[in-house]
Amino acid sequence: MGLSSRSFWKDSEGVEAITSSTIRIWNQWLSEVKDLDQLRIRRCYKPSGFGQVVSCQLHIFADASDVGYGVAAYLRLCDESGRISCSLVTGKARVAPLKKMTIPRMELTAATIAVRLGKVLTQELDCDIHGTYYWTDSMTVLRYLANESCRFQTFVANRIAIIRDASCLQQWKYVNTKFNPADCATRGQSVKRFLQCSMWFEGPGFLSQPETEWPQQDADLTKLPDNDAEVKKTVLMTAETPISPVDRLLEHYSDWTRLKRAVAWILVVMKRLQDRVAASERLKQEPAQQELEQQEPNALHRSQKLESEQSRVKQTLSSGDRESLNHTRLTTENLEAAERVLVYHVQQKHWKDEIKLLNETEGKPSSVVKKSSSLRKLDPKLVDGLLRVGGRIGRADLDFESRHQVLMPRDSPVSRLILQHIHKSVGHLGKNSILAELRRHYWIIGAPSIIKGIVSRCVTCRRYQAPAEQQKMASLPRERLALNEPPFSKVGMDYFGPFEVKRGRSMVKRYGVIFTCLTSRAVHLELAHSLDTDSCINAIRRFSARRGSLKSILSDNGTNLVGAEREMREQMRTWNQQKIHDNLLQKGISWQFNPPAGSHFGGIWERLIRSVRKILYSLMREQHVHLSDEALQTLLCEVEAVMNGRPLTECPNSPNDLDVLTPNHLLLQRSGESLPPGLFDKHDKYPVKQWRQVQYFADLFWNRWSKEYLPMLQERQKWTHPKRNVTVGDIVLVVDSSPRNSWALGRVLEVVKDKNGFVRSVKGMFRIITDDDKQYTVPKNLLLDTINTEQSDLEQHLPVALTATYLEVTHLMENLRQIQQQMTLLNFTGIAA
Repeated sequence: MGLSSRSFWKDSEGVEAITSSTIRIWNQWLSEVKDLDQLRIRRCYKPSGFGQVVSCQLHIFADASDVGYGVAAYLRLCDESGRISCSLVTGKARVAPLKKMTIPRMELTAATIAVRLGKVLTQELDCDIHGTYYWTDSMTVLRYLANESCRFQTFVANRIAIIRDASCLQQWKYVNTKFNPADCATRGQSVKRFLQCSMWFEGPGFLSQPETEWPQQDADLTKLPDNDAEVKKTVLMTAETPISPVDRLLEHYSDWTRLKRAVAWILVVMKRLQDRVAASERLKQEPAQQELEQQEPNALHRSQKLESEQSRVKQTLSSGDRESLNHTRLTTENLEAAERVLVYHVQQKHWKDEIKLLNETEGKPSSVVKKSSSLRKLDPKLVDGLLRVGGRIGRADLDFESRHQVLMPRDSPVSRLILQHIHKSVGHLGKNSILAELRRHYWIIGAPSIIKGIVSRCVTCRRYQAPAEQQKMASLPRERLALNEPPFSKVGMDYFGPFEVKRGRSMVKRYGVIFTCLTSRAVHLELAHSLDTDSCINAIRRFSARRGSLKSILSDNGTNLVGAEREMREQMRTWNQQKIHDNLLQKGISWQFNPPAGSHFGGIWERLIRSVRKILYSLMREQHVHLSDEALQTLLCEVEAVMNGRPLTECPNSPNDLDVLTPNHLLLQRSGESLPPGLFDKHDKYPVKQWRQVQYFADLFWNRWSKEYLPMLQERQKWTHPKRNVTVGDIVLVVDSSPRNSWALGRVLEVVKDKNGFVRSVKGMFRIITDDDKQYTVPKNLLLDTINTEQSDLEQHLPVALTATYLEVTHLMENLRQIQQQMTLLNFTGIAA
């Protein structure tokens, strides 16, 4: 029908009357269409008497010809007894476009319709499809789908992409044309022949056979014909760029002074070679001795003079060969000539067009470069073959080099070497100092940004000027957010002081011990008579006896107490932490220590110590005599009362608001151990039952604590942005109170991360100048990351290698020094014997 309609409209185009041939085709089609009432198609895919279906497959065939293309889909069922049934599900047929298309493109179009039809049937059929297979009789299509290295024309590439997105290569199979039912839809058939085509309604015969009997294709699908028109031709063009000797030197040297010396030596050698060649040419151009005797009256005198001249030149050449360049010293003129050669080479490489234009317009008023040039604002000019800044300060009382600096591009290795040399020569100062020194001789385009990169990657600058490492502030621990916990169940502990008290006629030192509840921020103060282990245990026992059950203690490691004296730090180091741990373990109390020198880990009690000192010193100033132990203990209790009465939330602005929340709201309503919380209401505040009154006020405290105080902890006051994590292998410095040049240098061996993946502390091997290699655990904020393992710049490789082997080299030097001392001792012993 489609082919008949196309021929009908094609023949009648531009003709008023329909031709007889067209009428004959139309009448023939009308006579045959009546026979379609004999067409019978089984609506149920599962035949009667068919057993339990164990396998359901969808097979879609695609084919195309020069007049049309089509697809046919079949459902293949297999029951438990091995019986197979194959039924037609749907079919499609399309007439080829009027615009002529190649057969491979038609086949590819049919394959595209097949995958689209397979996607629709998989969604619409109410059965589980165990496998979908696509069949085609075009090897070209299969090769297109299997090839992933060639670039195809746009039409082919788009359809290959659609097919690959909806199917995989293993689903596509080859079928011979005579077994392809979709071939019936591509050429057009009469109704009689169509009704007799059993392959169209039941599928090819091999579908009724086991899968081992299906057609197999063993041909290599990855190779395409060389003359395939759908494959884009790839033209590879290579151009060899000659590398000048100067560029080879730039790849080899990473120091400006060494580069200039190398070029200077090349110029010296070239000058000597040129002198030797010139001398040889002069010898060849001298007339023969016989010709001189015939032309000159005093031939004998002339010949003797010529012989002496030749012998002098030969002697000069031979002595030049014998002279070694090791005895030659470079002069300032040699280095200046080398610098001029390097600058000339760089300018010719980057600004060849500008130099050519300035040479052509030299001496003219319009001697300017193009508007698109980066040099236009600097008004460049040529001086002795070099580009210099014209500028506006030509009349300034400065030397010529400072008024008209030599221009250099920003992306040249020579520019970077010059800036690195100036950076070292000015003592590793900042950007402004480097830029001021640079402008005395050179004007590098974009110099500030290059200087910033050089300073940021300089190992020396990072070691002596970089700030310490920081990381985003951690989330609050679970202990700070626990609800309905008894006060002082989990505490932070620290020492402060010392305080001098009078005992008899002598003055002794006493120390304060602060215990702060990590949840309610309540404070408990104890008086310690010394810093030994037993005094610490006694303070904890007194605290636990007065405040009830204690689950865990968090404290510093004893080496970083803020404001402590030298004696206090030394005594804290001598604590027997194992003894304390064993004593507390018997009571079910755990003790966790912060990393050494990590004072910010204990900020919750360090801030309270500051407030305690402020109140304590203000009370002590009112006393005009030395305190006794009893008086100091009383003062600590008064300070404790003041601290527990401090507001945790903002003060109310209206008298109708609730009172400000303080730790005393919880502490003064609790007696002994708390029972498990229950359900309490406002009627329990009347003292009918005392325990319910206490529990009501405790519940009220926690309710207000969660609504008023807890949201105040949401914001991070500092360290709000995540920073780069220190990684294993980084070379770092450990910040301490000693001079910066004596800080310990080492390599990170292990990192400690929190739940969010941020590094909070590290463990590494560090060496102090007067100490052996030791392993320490250090918080991240006390590290200065001099070299990290992520740097990959070529100029950083050498500093990384040198710094990474610092510990090994220093250790080796110490071993050699010890061996030398032993050898000296043995030699002295031998001489004495």
